[in-house]
Amino acid sequence: MTAPIPRDLPDIPALPRTHPASAALYAPARAVVPLVRRPLAATYRLLLALLATAAVLTEALLGSAPRILSYFVIQSTVLLALVMLASAHRAWSARHPLPAALTGATLLYVVTASLVHHILVAPSTMTGDTSRLDSLAAHTLYTVLPVAAALDWLLLTPPARTHLRQATTWMLYPLAYLVFTLVRGELAPGYLYPFLDVARHGYRSVLANALLLGLACYALAVLLVALDHARPRPRKTGFRPRPPVG
Repeated sequence: MTAPIPRDLPDIPALPRTHPASAALYAPARAVVPLVRRPLAATYRLLLALLATAAVLTEALLGSAPRILSYFVIQSTVLLALVMLASAHRAWSARHPLPAALTGATLLYVVTASLVHHILVAPSTMTGDTSRLDSLAAHTLYTVLPVAAALDWLLLTPPARTHLRQATTWMLYPLAYLVFTLVRGELAPGYLYPFLDVARHGYRSVLANALLLGLACYALAVLLVALDHARPRPRKTGFRPRPPVG
């Protein structure tokens, strides 16, 4: 004899679509891929950081340090040295790489400074009265370091699938630098860049030049995001694997 079925059945909770144990199957790749030491990348980035530091110190010693440190190329090179030093430590100790937003922004700034120099500044300031050491430091800042940083990003840095919103965020520093250099030009003698010289061109022309440069910099940022999605993952040949923790 069986008990009578009650008229009011309690609500049965809905079954989950996936079993809790299967949640681990959807963990991000960064959490399950074994970390490895990358001595080649660490050595390359350490040398790049030392070269950037030497170029900045040379320029600061050969000229007025406060003025030299106000240039966009010097500030972006200092950032490059710090990022490369931190990246070298992470590659040597088998830690996760720095955030892609930071490394992408650093590459954007040093490449932008290089392009602005070679296209806008160098043709109008070519003189033969600079010393060999000054010329070598300038060549390192505007040519060697941007190329070396681009090679590190393309060949030694895994793609992180950056987003366009990060390209917009990267523009905050160039905008802040524009405000800084205009205020500095009003307070200190002489503007840092001829195309931003308000005393010579006026605010209307300077702001138009800044707008064009900003659009070009944003286009370069979008290009970096597109390349980050298209480039292949670098090989790990010669790296010693390290077992995952846990």
